[in-house]
Amino acid sequence: MTDLERLQQSPLPFAALLGIRYLSAGKERVTAELAVRDELCTRPAVLHGGAIMAFADTLGAAATMLNLPEGAGTTTIESKTNFLAPAPVGGTVLGETTPVHRGKRTMVWQTRISTAEGRLVALVTQTQMVLEPKAR
Repeated sequence: MTDLERLQQSPLPFAALLGIRYLSAGKERVTAELAVRDELCTRPAVLHGGAIMAFADTLGAAATMLNLPEGAGTTTIESKTNFLAPAPVGGTVLGETTPVHRGKRTMVWQTRISTAEGRLVALVTQTQMVLEPKAR
């Protein structure tokens, strides 16, 4: 099974609610898209900052998961977002996450969120803690 198939077959409930659609996945890069729907917007009708952050957080967590040892888990312990431009309702945003650091205890990911036209909407850096496998 490919990494993309793994993500598509076990979607997180909140990611499914947001409507995240994975486009590519691997240990070095995960990409996805999100339709900017009215229910994800603020006023004026642009993508809500919380939706942008949740989109990026999901991609960073997914990328971490693909790099974990068997049985380990992950949780976000820090996230920073720079909002750079609006993403209007009716459009699509694309997310691309790449590693900054992949260690045994933490992983740091940078996610670029852009409009379909290529305008950078947000830049997110997050730290994921690696949770050791539970002893059986």
